[in-house]
Amino acid sequence: MARTGTLSPVALEAPTPPLAYRLLWGFARIFSVLALVIAWEALARSGMFTPFVLPSLTSVIERIFADAVSGDLFINTALTVYRAMVGFLISMVGGILIGAAMSRNVIANWFFDPIISVGFPMPKIAFLPVVILWLGVYDVSKITMIAVEAIFPVVTATIIGIRGVERELLWSARNMGAGERELLWQVALPAALPQIITGLQVALPIALIVAIVTEMFMGGYGLGGAMNTASRFADSRGVFAGIVEIAVVGYALVKIGSLIRHRLLLWHQEAVAPSTV
Repeated sequence: MARTGTLSPVALEAPTPPLAYRLLWGFARIFSVLALVIAWEALARSGMFTPFVLPSLTSVIERIFADAVSGDLFINTALTVYRAMVGFLISMVGGILIGAAMSRNVIANWFFDPIISVGFPMPKIAFLPVVILWLGVYDVSKITMIAVEAIFPVVTATIIGIRGVERELLWSARNMGAGERELLWQVALPAALPQIITGLQVALPIALIVAIVTEMFMGGYGLGGAMNTASRFADSRGVFAGIVEIAVVGYALVKIGSLIRHRLLLWHQEAVAPSTV
């Protein structure tokens, strides 16, 4: 006689949503983007705006394709992503080290806390003229501005994450003979990883934004520099092409960040599927 009080593993699995539901939900997620695209094309072709003020989306896509064929698109995109990622990596390493030191060391907290408190709300882009005077208009100055701007959310997220670690974990580790170094690297930082990754996810688009802005100010190759050049020559299609390219690159970086977060936090409760029983 079968037991009715025990559920089989198959019964515990979450039901797979039907194909129609998944297609409908996928369409709903991109509906706003499709509506924006349709509205853009309709307004551009309605005669309400001149092609200089609002070029059609199809003409902008043609311009992007022409830039891709000539190779300019790949060069500019690669340079912008390179600068953004190098500055982001510097801010990631520096931000985690400074945040960990501030959360565990009184002297480090005394030294860095005023700098973080004053610098976080301050628009660091105001230092751009000084950085240009000191470092010139090449990659070093651009990457420096990116790192300075993106490091603050990483520092604060690291501090909040480590200080929010449950005291029971730290007490248990100490009772098992862990020293301060093992306590930090083997207990506190892994427990604070969700908050740290959140800070990194905030810093990543900031790095891209600052890369674009510095390229606009300093010129040269890059998506921001290409947009600035197009604006100087009254090339409306080139400006709007740059906007579309930056939007695509930004979306790709954010999605990659989300995938990495999910991969690194497989052990965390946010990655566990909700129970259906």
